[in-house]
Amino acid sequence: MKQQSWINKAMIYLLLGIGSLFCLFPIFWMVRTSLIDMGELYQIPPGFIPKVFKWDNFRTALDAYPFGRFFLNSVIITSLAILGVLLSASLCAYSFSRIDWKGRDQVFGVILTGLMIPFFVVMIPQYVFWNALHLTDTFVPLVAPAWFGGGVFNIFLLRQFFLGIPRELDEAAKVDGAGHVRIYAVIIVPLAKQAMIVIGLLTFLANWNDYLGPLAFITSEKNYTLMQGLTLFQGSYSAQWNLMMAATTVIVIPSLVIFLIAQRHFIEGIAMTGIKG
Repeated sequence: MKQQSWINKAMIYLLLGIGSLFCLFPIFWMVRTSLIDMGELYQIPPGFIPKVFKWDNFRTALDAYPFGRFFLNSVIITSLAILGVLLSASLCAYSFSRIDWKGRDQVFGVILTGLMIPFFVVMIPQYVFWNALHLTDTFVPLVAPAWFGGGVFNIFLLRQFFLGIPRELDEAAKVDGAGHVRIYAVIIVPLAKQAMIVIGLLTFLANWNDYLGPLAFITSEKNYTLMQGLTLFQGSYSAQWNLMMAATTVIVIPSLVIFLIAQRHFIEGIAMTGIKG
């Protein structure tokens, strides 16, 4: 019996190891490409390990364009988007889960239909709207939507979590004279910390790695995000792939670090939301 259990565990770990290799290989290839020169880039067959490690590729890539400015732009957009999503999505979720008002569930059902509408459908109307307000080529079109609802999926996820919080806590707080604002700020939000971390992490990844949104609204190089800055390495006839991969490696590092730090909270938040929903 113990031998069978050991074999099953070994098979599980073997399958997980093989799966992790498939997931990690693109990252390995990105780092490998960032450390080779242009001559080795087009070598057939390609080598897995660079013959000469070109560490200068990172300095050359970051000095070629104002990546410091691009980094600051991405930080500003991502930070404001996270704050907006956490505030507005949690307020909407509180309204749909803790306040009883006529037509609440029907309105929420209509809002859920927004999950079926891709960004490509609303991209042109959004551009026309922001252009009419003379706000294109600014950060406003990329940040403002986060402060007005925070996204249908985020509202749904937080609502499911809020529904699992006992309503007796609300009743006890109302007996002490607390209103909805106090209940939301003092009771619901602290208890929903795990779900809020999940929303914050997903929002960070979506905005940090977003390319289509800035491409639609940002035109001036001084307002470029990191994702847009990568395209500057693509010339008319060829691309400096080694320098692009060097810049990409540096850009990916914050996402990896933040995910590694928050992975426990992320997994717990997803699991608790699924159980309570």
